[in-house]
Amino acid sequence: MLLTVENLEVSYGNIKAVHGVSFEVDQGEIVTLIGANGAGKTTILNTVSRLKDPDRGAIIYQGEDLTEVPPHRVVQLGMTLVPEGRRIFGNLTVGENLRLAAFSRRDREQVKADLRRVYGIFPRLEERRTQLGDTLSGGEQQMLAVGRALVTGGDLMLLDEPSMGLAPILVQDIFRVLADIRERGTTILLVEQNANQALKLADRAYVLETGDIVASGPAREVAQMPEVRAAYLGG
Repeated sequence: MLLTVENLEVSYGNIKAVHGVSFEVDQGEIVTLIGANGAGKTTILNTVSRLKDPDRGAIIYQGEDLTEVPPHRVVQLGMTLVPEGRRIFGNLTVGENLRLAAFSRRDREQVKADLRRVYGIFPRLEERRTQLGDTLSGGEQQMLAVGRALVTGGDLMLLDEPSMGLAPILVQDIFRVLADIRERGTTILLVEQNANQALKLADRAYVLETGDIVASGPAREVAQMPEVRAAYLGG
């Protein structure tokens, strides 16, 4: 198993945000966490990527317990986070944003190959490689955020709300790209409020409510659960 999260508990002060959550992500899968705002989805991603400390529990990635590992080491081990809100460097060009993502890598020829891969997946980024990040559209900034994660050279990408704020046609584009990225060998853990799209894309799904997993299984089966359809898929 590529990633195993066991009995994860996370708090903000006296408020418990995640209650003993356990889940797995296998190599080559797309696994999605769905749930309403405040369900704990982003907290889980931030904790798994070590931006937030857990109260207790284990985060096992490629056989190594990450519970005490600093975030930069997590990236070096092959896990990358595409955070909600993109957080690209607006005062740098597209090309500079991508090259900066490879700063800690020493395999320069593979970095060049990964840059070519990103431009192959996102031709629009290649067209705009000398443009400043701040001048890109929302959809283009999301493409850049995903491309930047790919250039880090990781095996597992954590994606937090990639469709947020995008026009419907761009949402379709982003989900098509995620399917392509998986086909090219990157495993994906996806947090997404657009449950309909997430469940169509994912292999497996976990449904979160106020910090607890209340349902899980193959994504197609989860999509057919009456309580999921009523709460997230419009009945």
